[in-house]
Amino acid sequence: MTQGAGQGSAARTETLRDFRVPAYVHDVPTSMVPADPVPGPVPGPGAAPDEDTAAYPDGYTPTERNLPVINRGDTVQVELPQPVPTAPAADGLGPLYVVGDVHGYLDELIAALRDKGLLDEEGNWAAGNARLWFLGDFTDRGPDGIGVIDLVMRLSAEAAAAGGYCKALMGNHELLLLGAKRFGDTPVNSGAGTATFQAAWLLNGGQKSDMDRLQDVHLQWMSRLDAIEIEDDHLLMHSDTTAYLDYGDSIEAVNDTVRETLTRNDADECWDLFRKFTKRFAFRDEESGPGAVRELLGAYGGSRVVHGHSPIPYLLGEVGGEDADGEDSRPAVEGPHVYAGGLAIAMDGGVTMAGKLLVQQLPMDE
Repeated sequence: MTQGAGQGSAARTETLRDFRVPAYVHDVPTSMVPADPVPGPVPGPGAAPDEDTAAYPDGYTPTERNLPVINRGDTVQVELPQPVPTAPAADGLGPLYVVGDVHGYLDELIAALRDKGLLDEEGNWAAGNARLWFLGDFTDRGPDGIGVIDLVMRLSAEAAAAGGYCKALMGNHELLLLGAKRFGDTPVNSGAGTATFQAAWLLNGGQKSDMDRLQDVHLQWMSRLDAIEIEDDHLLMHSDTTAYLDYGDSIEAVNDTVRETLTRNDADECWDLFRKFTKRFAFRDEESGPGAVRELLGAYGGSRVVHGHSPIPYLLGEVGGEDADGEDSRPAVEGPHVYAGGLAIAMDGGVTMAGKLLVQQLPMDE
């Protein structure tokens, strides 16, 4: 069993300008310049994506300079409750926790898990028969993605030995890292021109230190992750998209299809899977969002979706920065974001943009 790799503190890198959304999410013409993760034409040597020349559909431009503001009264921002002892479930398992996007911020993850009483001071599992689910995106942008994977793998063994479990879902950045390692600069048909996994990975926060330390055990672990699961009537997934429905009409079918796609090792098929897992904001619209959630719940079960992928500041239409007086105006993320008529819980606290790495016990008190 691999051991958790703590690499020490690292300065948080400002990645606000790097957060972009691919043009295909909005079904725009293929002539438009794609964005994060970048599944479109690959820039020439030394070239950088030109945000100023990119064309976007009306109503939403996912960059710091032109985001629509959603009235906070239209959504619910929920503060994290303090951890409290919870009686074991009827089947003998303990309380259920979920973790949002980590993106290589190992120190922040360890601190957040300790705050909830899930780890002891030495970083070992301390939660007995508790259940812990990670919602994906372990690597890229942050300083130690491989250390995060090592920690999750180790905690899986320690939790199982204590009568609980620690499990993880597939995120789009796991697919991106797998593709970059397997296919490198192999051209793929992105639907908007020629692209490569390697170029997309680098442009979307890929860290050389992660690639250098990536081993077969990490690749095997990532390729076997489930895409979607249900726990205590909560439908857990990484991306806030209905694209999961393209892969099966049951949880088992979706997970089998995703694993089979990765097993076939076809670059174009894997790119299409990555592309669909990168879609977002399906639940955000006040009118259509609840219906999109109900479509997923109707197919896979559960009464509420819990997801990562889209940072809460972006779901709120707020990206922050500096105001006219030079003060930091980034929104403070204190807890998960409940929206879509109470049917969806967003767990990506925006750790890569000076937000918060969220660990939440379910069900939530409102």
